[in-house]
Amino acid sequence: MRLENQHIFITGSTTGIGEHMARRFVAEGAKVILHGRDNERAQKLRSDIGETSTAFVQGDLGNAEELDRVADEARSAFGQIDALVNNAALTTRARIEETDAAFFDRIISVNTRAPLLLSRALLPELKRSKGCVLNIGSVLAHCGQANLLAYSVSKGGLMTMTRNLADAHGPDGVRFNQLNVGWTLTENEYKVKIGDGLPEDWPENVPAYANPFGRLIRPEEIATAAVYWVSRESFPISGTIAELEQYPLIGRYTNHEGED
Repeated sequence: MRLENQHIFITGSTTGIGEHMARRFVAEGAKVILHGRDNERAQKLRSDIGETSTAFVQGDLGNAEELDRVADEARSAFGQIDALVNNAALTTRARIEETDAAFFDRIISVNTRAPLLLSRALLPELKRSKGCVLNIGSVLAHCGQANLLAYSVSKGGLMTMTRNLADAHGPDGVRFNQLNVGWTLTENEYKVKIGDGLPEDWPENVPAYANPFGRLIRPEEIATAAVYWVSRESFPISGTIAELEQYPLIGRYTNHEGED
């Protein structure tokens, strides 16, 4: 098993990509500290994938005062942290006209500030274990779309943070890498698009330029990729931003042959 004897803390891991990472990591032999705001959902997941292999820390990552407690509980769950996966993120839609200071601050607090503060809080433990941090970003970090302005800014900041910390902490033996994820068909993404007015079968009718292989990325495929980055197999690679998308980011629209 590729993650045997690894102790991994995953934020936002009771749904979506985070849940699939938790499932895959446990299957690969890891002990996983789950995080979320819904205790009932977390306990159901623990029952499903193994209570002896999991623990749960509850907390709002947007509240900076909670983060030291969250980090302490994660550390004490199994007595060690080998990897931190900063996965939790808000994806609330808003164009610039709808993005006031409070909205922007909330997005940044969860998507960018929390990964920084959790990395800081757990850095001494990661130095001891010669561990790693894996940040889950987005291809939208490079530019984004009009109704995800604050989200795109937050993921761009996360990308710079990953490179900065990788540069700073290589001598400490702590690695920092990031996965910039493309359009992935999570349960939440499905519901968001239904809320946007798309029909129930919208995943079967995504334009070919957006999914050239005929379907969207599945969350379990992101989880499979993440195994490598949190494992000892990826040592000593650090500072990498890996784009997990179906096409090169440069050329996506240049090569799009559609209506004028």
